Amino acid sequence: MKTPATLSVLLDGLIDYAGLFPPAKLDMPDMVATYRRVMLDPRGWMVGRVIVPVARLAEFEQAAADLLPDEEEAEPWCLSALTRPCGDDGFAEDLDTIEAFNQRHAEPAAGRAVVDVIEAAGDCAEAIDRALDLMPDTLFPFIEIPLAGDPRGLLAVLAGSEAAAKIRTGGVRPELYPGSGEVARFLVAAAAAGVPFKATAGLHHPFPNDHPVVPARQHGFIGVYTAAAAAHAAEADAETVRRIIEIDDPSAFAFDDASLTVSDLHLTRDDLEEARLGFAISYGSCSIDEPWEDLEAIDWLTPQTETTGS
Repeated sequence: MKTPATLSVLLDGLIDYAGLFPPAKLDMPDMVATYRRVMLDPRGWMVGRVIVPVARLAEFEQAAADLLPDEEEAEPWCLSALTRPCGDDGFAEDLDTIEAFNQRHAEPAAGRAVVDVIEAAGDCAEAIDRALDLMPDTLFPFIEIPLAGDPRGLLAVLAGSEAAAKIRTGGVRPELYPGSGEVARFLVAAAAAGVPFKATAGLHHPFPNDHPVVPARQHGFIGVYTAAAAAHAAEADAETVRRIIEIDDPSAFAFDDASLTVSDLHLTRDDLEEARLGFAISYGSCSIDEPWEDLEAIDWLTPQTETTGS
């Protein structure tokens, strides 16, 4: 069965590969090799940037030296670099390191690669403001803000700027998993403020599931990003968004080439495209194979046949 167009839109470039981070925690050569493998896979249209801490960019360059494209017209590998937090004295130094990296890899002989996105923690309006003032036009920042409490104050700092929010949706400890109500509150507030976002951690599977090792109830990427589209396009309230996030039955989502219907909400392909392009950007995951395998298991993704996300 061919993947419906609306599902392809929802999934296109959705996963930023974070193989260096737990639970995968690959070493740099294995992470780089895995990223190259998934980008060459017919299902690679679901994968976006590779995430590398600024402190490990030199290590990345060494590991990727023979794999980066080296032709003038070749598309570069796109990186999202994790910097030190907003307000940290080393934040500006990290920006200088990124600039030097980009200058080196603008030349095909060095292998084509570019850091065009950064991710930095920020829990203070003043620190975020100072960090944004330092940002060059060539970088787009995702600022990780806490979900505990009301996010609207920090979202107001990001609103109207060339910046986006980042939320943590999981991790290696139970307390790192926010409740569905917290995620819903954030999505509704971010949509109202016009602030794009990405998520990170805990979204290995398409639907909510119980993780026995952490232990924690994990959110699913289908629910979170469908809920985000509903908040963005349909101005769904927090309760409706929460219910979508909590759906664990694939049959509740009706995708076809023109629309998606879930929980009495009808989202068109245009709705989903606008949400993905301008609001629900991506999520970071140390696993690519798990999302692929789960989607194939329910016949939502056809192995070895997809070549484009839209």
